[in-house]
Amino acid sequence: MTSVLKQAIGMHAGVCAVGRAGGRAARWLRIAALACVAWSVTAGAADLPPVKLALIEGMSGPFANAGAMVERNLRFGVERVNARGGVKLADGMHPLQLVVLDGKGSSEATLVQLRAAIDEKIGFVMQGNSSAVAAALVGAIDRQNAREPDRRVLFLNYSADDPALTNDACSFWHFRFDAHAGMRMDALADALKDDRAVQKVYLLNQDYSFGHDVSREAQRALKERRPDIAIAGDEFHPIGRVKDFAPYIAKIRASGADAVITGNWGNDLTLLVKAAREQGLDTKFYTFYGNSLGAPAALGDAGVKRVIAVADWHPNAGGAASDAYYRDFRARYPAASDDYLVARMPLMVETLAAAMTRAASADPLVVARALEGMKFDGEGFHPSTMRADDHQLIQPLYVMEMDKAGSPGVKFDNEGSGYGFRTLLAVPADKTVQPTTCRMTRPSR
Repeated sequence: MTSVLKQAIGMHAGVCAVGRAGGRAARWLRIAALACVAWSVTAGAADLPPVKLALIEGMSGPFANAGAMVERNLRFGVERVNARGGVKLADGMHPLQLVVLDGKGSSEATLVQLRAAIDEKIGFVMQGNSSAVAAALVGAIDRQNAREPDRRVLFLNYSADDPALTNDACSFWHFRFDAHAGMRMDALADALKDDRAVQKVYLLNQDYSFGHDVSREAQRALKERRPDIAIAGDEFHPIGRVKDFAPYIAKIRASGADAVITGNWGNDLTLLVKAAREQGLDTKFYTFYGNSLGAPAALGDAGVKRVIAVADWHPNAGGAASDAYYRDFRARYPAASDDYLVARMPLMVETLAAAMTRAASADPLVVARALEGMKFDGEGFHPSTMRADDHQLIQPLYVMEMDKAGSPGVKFDNEGSGYGFRTLLAVPADKTVQPTTCRMTRPSR
């Protein structure tokens, strides 16, 4: 038995001990009991190594909180798969193992960690908190797989939303599990078009590829849906380096804008909305990630019915299966500061596991072919299809509005803040589809 597997089994044994000891919430006891079953299955197949999944993300620096959030979500997915015994390959059941590597939010450090993952014979890499980093990974993985076909790598992207990654810059070895910027912006603009109070908007985004994508897509979507809306400003700021957004808030106020459109995420979003609250800016914020880590608490009452966000899912999307999944996550991570389930992330892991089981293989090429065109029920509440043409996941989207917990449609709050989101617009998966310019080169073997 390998030392890694011994450690993994030891961790499961610890979970079982906690489950038996009691003192946890009933739902956590149920999860622990499932983990005990998975541990016994894993222990019975102790000579079978884990299938390693490398998370390469900024785990330090200005966006470390976003990296930690991703790790929690992916670990939740890994634990759910392992609670069912792992993935069934040709030789039996294998557990999944999450290996976390610090890419420091930079392309250079990420590529160093990619090489480390390859040296460890890890065939599956996950990243998403930067489109620029994702593009660097796609190029490096394409070269690696052409150079060493016996050490291929598959890239699973959970958040890098540059449309090019599933259009002109598409790759057979890249699969995106998030809606790209154009898809998100269309959903957001569909909600904004009915907001007749908005006559002028200010575009404020991070100065890198994704921020420029958001600006470009916003102008396109507004021209198509609300050509009467004027662009009061189109500004970019350094990513991860602005500590005080007060000067930007002053510019927005001076422009006379009725609303701000931003793709900011992480601390760049939290600090932006905090500055808006402190400066008393009463414009609406149409955001990609206004429901994300720290944002509702930072806004407080100032965000009520003024912050709009778009996502593939949110806790108040509704339905018994959705509610149960969210409650399981909260039981696993009870701290209020950890309360940010990004459902596509654990569901990505579960989709990958289903593809491995279908293929009875952990070979990246075989798994990639199994993923193409695959339909996944999303635990009964989030059905999706991996489009084979460009490896873009097609899934529902939700546009939501911030309000106080307990208000109509706001059963759950975010991070214990007392504020949550209600659905304004639910976009079915088939209505999110956009054409692709991808001309993918597929390996012959």
